[in-house]
Amino acid sequence: MRRVTVSFVVVCLLVLTSSLSADIRSDQRVRFQLGGALGKMVNMFSKGAREGVTTMVAVKGNRKATLGGATGQIIDLSEEKVYDLDMKKKTYTVTTFEELRRRMREAAEKAKTEVEKEQPGTKEKQEPQKPAKEYEIDFDVKDTGQKKQLAGYDTHQTIATVTIREKGRTLEEAGGLVMTTDMWLGPVIPQLKEIFDFDLKYARQLQGPEVAAISAEQMATMMAMFPLVGKATERMKKEGDKLAGTPLDTTIVFETVLSKDQLTQAQADSSNQKSGGGIGGLLAKKIIKKEEPKARSTIVTTHTEVLEVSTSASAADVAVPADFKEKK
Repeated sequence: MRRVTVSFVVVCLLVLTSSLSADIRSDQRVRFQLGGALGKMVNMFSKGAREGVTTMVAVKGNRKATLGGATGQIIDLSEEKVYDLDMKKKTYTVTTFEELRRRMREAAEKAKTEVEKEQPGTKEKQEPQKPAKEYEIDFDVKDTGQKKQLAGYDTHQTIATVTIREKGRTLEEAGGLVMTTDMWLGPVIPQLKEIFDFDLKYARQLQGPEVAAISAEQMATMMAMFPLVGKATERMKKEGDKLAGTPLDTTIVFETVLSKDQLTQAQADSSNQKSGGGIGGLLAKKIIKKEEPKARSTIVTTHTEVLEVSTSASAADVAVPADFKEKK
């Protein structure tokens, strides 16, 4: 699977645009952390997960390069190709847009099949299905009044919260999903907007304006596992005009909320669970303290911080290094 890019955040916050006349370089620090026990294990053994990875993002014309840590990626809209770089081995692979479109179609079909397995169609001997639940979306934006300087710009803190719950019931009663976006907004920075424009044009060129720049496998898996995520991001995108300015530091947290009945069942299941056996089970038990089920659980947290913005990028910034060899 390809890694999640910053574009997932961008699609939540910006409207589509057709312009592209870019020449920009920006240094960013990106951190992506899973929730739960798995996230704790990864955070414990991965410095990148704890501190984030500093990434250079450069756009020049129809090319964008994202280089950071052990990996890198170059997208060429004219060639309709994606170059994935292994910075340590100095190798790269090439994937065409057509191949990506094929993977997206396959991922969509796979996700559809999985959903149909869990919710099979009505058959003669099958009991009538219950009506599908209806959901309501609450959206709230608050300016905290806090201010600070980031990357040489004055910023102010704004927190946007999208809550998805069952229609006619509170979040505490029926459970749901909460997406909290904590942003430090600076002035509108045209140079950074060029990067956002490129990401959105890439998404549109792949398969229409609703496609986020996230791998097909990851998007399909996330939507299948957490269908309310799609509803939350859609609402965030619609309300994006209320968030004037350029986000220079953004933290997004997705949380699931259990209903009272679900929490009671989870607590009962937890008390009946036996610890895993073997060396692996003992190690995990020793490293991670057993936690009681909570009403709210974090699915994933992403943090993106802009460190520096430059008004120019060279052809070398968006090119595959000369000493790299193609891996086929």
